[in-house]
Amino acid sequence: MASARISRRTLLQGGLALGAGLVVGFELPIGSRTAGPSATIFAPNAFIRIDRDGRVTIVNPRSEMGQGTLTSMAMIIADELDADWSKVRVEQAETDPVYGNQGTGGSRSIRDLTTTWRRAGAAAREMLLAAAAKEWGVPVSEAEADQGKVIHRPTGRVLTYGELAEKAGQLPVPQNPRLKTPDQFKLIGKKVPRLDTPDKVTGRAIYGIDVSVPGILVATIERCPVFGGKVQNFDATAAKAVKGVKAVVPIGAGVAVVAERYWQARKGREALHVAWDEGPTAQVSSGSIHQAYEALARQPGPVARQTGDAAKALGAAARTVEAAYEVPFLAHATMEPQNCTAHVRSDGCEVWAPTQNPTRCQDEAMRLTGFPREKVRVHTTLLGGGFGRRGEVDYLIEAVEVSKAVGMPVKVIWTREDDIRHDFYRPTSYHVFRAALDTGGNPVAWFHRLVGPGVLHQRGLPAGQMDRTMVEGAANMPYDIPNVQVEYTNKDFGIPVGFWRSVGASHNAFVVESFVDELAHATGKDPFEYRRALLGTSPRHKGVLELAAQKAGWGTPLSAGRHRGVAVAFSYGSYVAQVAELSIADDGSVHVHRVVCAIDCGLAVNPDQVEAQMEGGIVWGLSAVLRGEITIDHGRVLQSNFHDYVPLRIDEMPKVEVYIVPSAEAPSGVGEPGVPPIAPAVTNAIFAATGKRVRRLPIHPDDLKKA
Repeated sequence: MASARISRRTLLQGGLALGAGLVVGFELPIGSRTAGPSATIFAPNAFIRIDRDGRVTIVNPRSEMGQGTLTSMAMIIADELDADWSKVRVEQAETDPVYGNQGTGGSRSIRDLTTTWRRAGAAAREMLLAAAAKEWGVPVSEAEADQGKVIHRPTGRVLTYGELAEKAGQLPVPQNPRLKTPDQFKLIGKKVPRLDTPDKVTGRAIYGIDVSVPGILVATIERCPVFGGKVQNFDATAAKAVKGVKAVVPIGAGVAVVAERYWQARKGREALHVAWDEGPTAQVSSGSIHQAYEALARQPGPVARQTGDAAKALGAAARTVEAAYEVPFLAHATMEPQNCTAHVRSDGCEVWAPTQNPTRCQDEAMRLTGFPREKVRVHTTLLGGGFGRRGEVDYLIEAVEVSKAVGMPVKVIWTREDDIRHDFYRPTSYHVFRAALDTGGNPVAWFHRLVGPGVLHQRGLPAGQMDRTMVEGAANMPYDIPNVQVEYTNKDFGIPVGFWRSVGASHNAFVVESFVDELAHATGKDPFEYRRALLGTSPRHKGVLELAAQKAGWGTPLSAGRHRGVAVAFSYGSYVAQVAELSIADDGSVHVHRVVCAIDCGLAVNPDQVEAQMEGGIVWGLSAVLRGEITIDHGRVLQSNFHDYVPLRIDEMPKVEVYIVPSAEAPSGVGEPGVPPIAPAVTNAIFAATGKRVRRLPIHPDDLKKA
């Protein structure tokens, strides 16, 4: 495995910009080499290097898990730099404090760092222009950057970035470079093919599970099947007798079997005998959780939002509507199971991880080994899916502990069953609604109480504080209703919960948009028009709602057996509306034929990736609404693999149309916002088809069978 470090001295010669230090690189795919110090002669900041041959290396500090950040961030920098796109390559940054927290989640990369990346590119461009002007003895105003070169239009003279790099590196770095106006963009806003696609298609791309280093061993972990359980004792005799098994060691998560090869480790694990102390969670099952939440939903909870006096308005209402909804635990089920490679030596620690959270990985490795930060290197590989799961670091902790115990580099690989049964799940939650309607059917009061385990509470948020992840999409419900009260009660039964693609909006958009649909039908009004009338103070919600309805042909006749449902939701800075068109077979099975999606994400850096993320979010959400469910029995997860936790199959994929609202607003998130509206759009269409309201997910075909 080839990996080259670029010295800080070499990069510092280029100066510092944007308050940043400089970065060392770990290039993907593994096996190729980064540019050596002799070739790097212009490094104005932590994101850019230009070599003598004019090659531009852009360093990506965020994780690439299929969402396209690797390409988009390069587009942003290259556009401001006026680089020749054909000479741009991207290198994955190692974990380094120079980048701040490198956690990749919450659809934040582009929306948080666009300005920083633009300034990095613009600063480098201005330095190259200044170097050329100095060389020619002309005003900088006469120099023009274009496609990796500087041109002096009056004389036709041209210097390439490679020719200018050394002299540009001797100039001071502008602290407030001039940014382009949108009409000057050459890459931003255009459909640009992803840079990582060729290596993924040819198999050259390196994911965590592909990592190999000299002397590497492979480990798999036997974990307690009950959450919170501990090893009581174990017998490793039979496991150690398996050919290739090198060690059996207890670690925090359970017992690790270490071998020369993966299948040897698997066989050794199968031969291992472990007695468990299952602990109190062994008494917990899905039924008991449901009963407890249903009871808690009858009691007042901490208030997340209070506008006006909902209780008073409900008491004086001409008509009220009530409903209860419930959603299950959900697994992430990333295509690449969890894995991590670690090598703990006497003088330091090195880690290779498909992680969304490189900074926390480094922090945990430091804690476990006692080494200072400069002695712990974390290489972020490509991720075979993240969806929030790889923001956790349990797989890294295991790898470091095992490597430390055996004194060798070790790759820990989870089985699919490990992955399904030892996840940090999307929380289950129970919701009750009450609404008051005036004589015209307009809502004058909205009450929403939800109960479930808080993601942030499990991570140490004090009990008296509101877990924002559980109420996003509920507390900021956009409809113009004068009296609103939203309550949330945290109740944890010891089942690990975590950030699942679109987090709280994933369940709150379903329940909120379903209940709005109930109000529309209760008053005999069109669901689209009903929503539209209530969005007077939310123009961006209204804009995507109208666009999706128009493109879907809302209100026009459908072919026999087809029905539509609509939903709109805000999450991670973006506004998304979707119209689902479906049919229902006699056996109750649901067939989604078409989904029309409209998104307002501000400036779309790469529209092709925006479309891909909406499509991916719709697939993700459809898998959940149609089949996704994790059930607990005596503290154990019953599901284990794709036969009983079934994602959407390729022949079930509907036609998806994505429409992007043109916008001059700052870029916002796209990785997650495609998920929230799809569940209510589908279940609202089911109601239009059958008159049956789906209030508990996933959809059960037996409930929809024709009599």
